[in-house]
Amino acid sequence: MKLVFSDPAFSFQLLRTVGSSYYGGADIGECLSTAYRIKEGDFESWYSEWFRTADRVKKLGNDSLSSEHNVSARQAYLRASNYYRTAEFFLHENPSDPRIIETWQNSIDCFLKAAEHFPHSFESVEIPYEGTTIPAYFYKSPLPEQDNKNIKNKDLPSSLSSSSPRPTLVVHTGFDGTQEELYSQCVVAALQRGYNCLTFEGPGQGRVIRKQRIPFRYDWEKVVIPIIDYVIGRNEVDSDHISLMGISLGGYLAARAAAIEKRITACILNDGVFDVYMAFARNYPKPLTEIVEQNITSKSEVIDAVIETTMGLLTGARWAYAHGMWVFGAASPFELLRKTMDYTLKDVIDKIECQTLVLEGERDDSFPGQPELVYNSLICPKSHFVFREEEGAEDHCHVGALSLANQRIFDWLDGLL
Repeated sequence: MKLVFSDPAFSFQLLRTVGSSYYGGADIGECLSTAYRIKEGDFESWYSEWFRTADRVKKLGNDSLSSEHNVSARQAYLRASNYYRTAEFFLHENPSDPRIIETWQNSIDCFLKAAEHFPHSFESVEIPYEGTTIPAYFYKSPLPEQDNKNIKNKDLPSSLSSSSPRPTLVVHTGFDGTQEELYSQCVVAALQRGYNCLTFEGPGQGRVIRKQRIPFRYDWEKVVIPIIDYVIGRNEVDSDHISLMGISLGGYLAARAAAIEKRITACILNDGVFDVYMAFARNYPKPLTEIVEQNITSKSEVIDAVIETTMGLLTGARWAYAHGMWVFGAASPFELLRKTMDYTLKDVIDKIECQTLVLEGERDDSFPGQPELVYNSLICPKSHFVFREEEGAEDHCHVGALSLANQRIFDWLDGLL
């Protein structure tokens, strides 16, 4: 799907931002007017125009709040938060660029201002993790304060009274997202259906990479185990119904966690990722990938030169390798590829025992073919949903069709209760 831009990376990121409009994270006209001002393939133009829009929309929120129009303020702040996130997206060629922290912090601040006026419970929490903490948001299902008859999606089982602990969905993002973005991506949909929801950022993500400077780790269960400890300790949570969803690269991370952490009762891979190295290396000839796979460090400069040439030709490659070196803690493209080789389900996928849902976009350009590989390798109870081009949902993580994606995800989860 192409939207405004011919450049695939710019088009997809615009679609990603526009797609959140269904749940209040954007306004279509604001997004399109911003996109039309951006110079194709120009990272600086992308930043300046999205930042300009975000500043303007934040002012709308400030004006509404000063007049005590709290709903209008909440809506404006939520959009501004997403626009700041979008503005910051292509800045990562220079991780020390001060605009990264400034713009990301603006996104956080706007989100928290919006959260002050959410029509449901919201808590910002810090979860202990290896001598530090990782940030999380806990959203309590609004159902205990409502009449269950208002829930039209599905009649709640009689065992789920308004005072009962609730099924809870734990969600994390992947290669490049933030937990604030998850609110419009899946949290609202979860709350509408009576689920508690906890989002978090782990190593390589959000605040943890930007301020704590902790890069990704392949053994993601070490991150998820303390998250599940925290969730189970809450009275609002039904510990027999804790689901985990990983988005994008999170499709690998969540699967890895579910293979080890047996308190997870259902796992959603949005989308399925079997091997991260495979995604980076698939477009390079075998003689080059053999240098990486055999760790021939004397020829690492050959790999670096080839990838740097690719980065000069393709906007998507330019961003992916620059961002990847930052969040994986790699000093060069060669080192990045070596690090990604640890991110494979090959030796753990048969250990997943919980109900698992694998999502796939039929035109996914990030991990093509990998969801099917994940699904075919699973030996646990499993389901596989393919999103089609005719549905407008064929892209990576179905960002242009979030309503449809959430319908299928939560109908599947409902069926497990």
